[in-house]
Amino acid sequence: MWKKVSASALALSLAVSGMAGVEQAAAANSQDVTRGEYVKTIIEAMGVELGTGKSVTFKDVPDSLKPYIEKALELKLITGKSSTVFAPNEKLTREHAFVIVSKAVAADKTYEEDTLNKFNDKNKIGKENRSLIAKAVGLGFLNGYPDNTMKPANVLSKHEMNTIVQRFLKAYKPAQANTTVSLRILGTSDIHTNIVNYDYYKDTESNSLGLAKTATLIKNARTENSNTLLFDNGDAIQGTPLGSYKQAVDKLVDGEEHPSVTAMKLLKYDGATFGNHEFNYGLDYLNEVTDDANFPYLNANIRDAATKKLKYAPYALIDKEVVDSKGKKTTIKVGVTGIVPPQILKWDKSHLEGKVTVDDSVQAVEAVVPEMQKAGADVIVVLSHSGLGNMTHEAGEEDVTYLLTKVKGVDAIITGHAHQVFPGKVDASLTNVDVEKGTINGVPVVMPGKFGSHLGVIDLELVKKGNEWDVAESKAEVRAIAKDATDLDQTVVKAVKEAHDGTIKYVRQAVGTSTADIHSYFSQVQDDPSIQIVTNAQTAYVKAKLKGTAYEKLVVLSAGAPFKAGTRSDPEYYTFVPKGELAIKNVADLYLYDNTLSMVKVTGADVKEWLEMSAGQFNQIDATKTGEQQLINSEYRSYNYDVIDGVTYEIDVTQPAKYDVEGKVKNESASRIKNLQYNGKPIDLKQEFIVATNNYRANGTFPGVRNATAIEIYPDENRQAIIDYILAEKTIDPSADGNWKFATIPANAQVVFESSKKAEKVIPANGSIKYLGEGTDGFGKYSLK
Repeated sequence: MWKKVSASALALSLAVSGMAGVEQAAAANSQDVTRGEYVKTIIEAMGVELGTGKSVTFKDVPDSLKPYIEKALELKLITGKSSTVFAPNEKLTREHAFVIVSKAVAADKTYEEDTLNKFNDKNKIGKENRSLIAKAVGLGFLNGYPDNTMKPANVLSKHEMNTIVQRFLKAYKPAQANTTVSLRILGTSDIHTNIVNYDYYKDTESNSLGLAKTATLIKNARTENSNTLLFDNGDAIQGTPLGSYKQAVDKLVDGEEHPSVTAMKLLKYDGATFGNHEFNYGLDYLNEVTDDANFPYLNANIRDAATKKLKYAPYALIDKEVVDSKGKKTTIKVGVTGIVPPQILKWDKSHLEGKVTVDDSVQAVEAVVPEMQKAGADVIVVLSHSGLGNMTHEAGEEDVTYLLTKVKGVDAIITGHAHQVFPGKVDASLTNVDVEKGTINGVPVVMPGKFGSHLGVIDLELVKKGNEWDVAESKAEVRAIAKDATDLDQTVVKAVKEAHDGTIKYVRQAVGTSTADIHSYFSQVQDDPSIQIVTNAQTAYVKAKLKGTAYEKLVVLSAGAPFKAGTRSDPEYYTFVPKGELAIKNVADLYLYDNTLSMVKVTGADVKEWLEMSAGQFNQIDATKTGEQQLINSEYRSYNYDVIDGVTYEIDVTQPAKYDVEGKVKNESASRIKNLQYNGKPIDLKQEFIVATNNYRANGTFPGVRNATAIEIYPDENRQAIIDYILAEKTIDPSADGNWKFATIPANAQVVFESSKKAEKVIPANGSIKYLGEGTDGFGKYSLK
């Protein structure tokens, strides 16, 4: 929006200037101009409405000058020397004086830097300012001196300032910002029923998690800025024994609030979307959870399979009453939408098949944003239950947040799913990422960790131009919860006390005894008891199910993976169950997810491909190198490292991996799996086997699994099968059967891996593993021979 300056403003400016002169007369006036003085003069001449100045954070700006600095910042005419220093009394150079007025005027044409060639001292202009100085020349603000110089480093005189203002106002229309609003968007994601600061697996308080701790960050952020909205990005109702307890033990009934919803209502969430784990218990249960919420659940890419219509509200418009920079109340229409990975169709196939379909996430957002704009949205927020992903769009892909930042009209994104933190470290292949500002392709993005570990904070500076609000500036950050209990919000704890106490009582129920400690510290580098117990239980369960069926005589193998193995760069995320009494909490620690038992019928050839995919967890070891080589591929999720019990095999890590982390062939002829045998003989590649696994794997496209000729999804949870197995055995001896090992590792290769520092205390006595010292990010470093 542009307007002519009022006649009174122009008259005032001309009176100040005294006379219209040219640059060579500047020498007659020795009075120098300061930064603060110049900014105030330009803002006054523009005739724009001023705010209160309260948003100015510079420590050296007097109160009388703050409204002018505030407006100049909003119009992007200036920046400070730092976040706290503006230097209003510093003398202003001619170069920066012309840069400021050039920024204040919108031009329909581009002024090439070649226009500066007529000045002898053009090289004295900073590279970052050359285009703006060229614009000043093109607009007629800057004519130069008779000797064909600009003298950009000279201090601006008052006479020169008046001349600049006169030229600025006489011929051009300055920008107008009616008012501004500082809008704050808060976000949580992947809480996974970690509401109280309690680790149900270790049966003790934990200050590394809990929405009851995040709650204090939320309240503090609201105190800083009352113009605040709060959203959740999904995966809220599943993930700890509390989630399982409310779904299967103290079952949720109609009219009863789920603890997650209770906590979210207490904290006054404005909206939420679904994560993939929201569908673990089926659609009916999800409806029962969400029907008590007093905030909307939004999703733009799930459709009813029968009607083809979107199953949930694709977006909501929130009329947010805010206080603007002038202290007046106004209303901003905030549009919010959400997406979930299309992979829920395979991950929860038994619950969703034939009931819903899922659109591509990027296409869904591209379709819904114009609808939100048409409905009057001033600001658009996307709740993306999706990892950052890459820069190439493949229809139906899981992780798309980077791509969503390029969708026109999107102003802010809360992301998650990957349990990581952004602003933070990202893949080097991603371009246009500003970690300091927390933006990707100019759009502010937050990924607030997992289990309530962080709060995402997005600040949008909105400028009203006419009847529309534009995002003039944005910044995103994540705030971590305290390392102690000082930030615990007791109101949240009390609100879910009944469910919390019931869960603790439930997980303390004894199921058997273990003769030794069970841990997952070395589960990625040697056959491991924590996996062996799971695969043994699965084998027993599936064999019982197959009795009397056509598959009764087929050999049953069993696949299990280390769920807690320092996953996602967390040095505390390992299973440790001390010897002695085993309780349900220990079983939940062995098997985290609410998966159900499944079986697939595959061939010996499929078993090999399955294991080739799993072997992609390892980096290739170069036998010719003598320096340290990291064994574990940090991009590979430990839950995809399936060990298959019932066969024996070796893994040759000196060979390249056949598959990448997504299961795509990258080395067609590669073969890491050596000496694959069944019953002491080379496996018959045509022989049919039954493999006991979980519903996620059975419904997925994992190499080997994708060729299954029969799939059966059972109603019982893998966790319950483990409980039943231990109850039947009463006492278990947690030892691995050693059915897999590494092929010979070159003697001169220094192969290292990382695990918890606590693993040093349980290093095997055979000397194959040695503790080397500190690793990265709190891990310990170990060598493997």
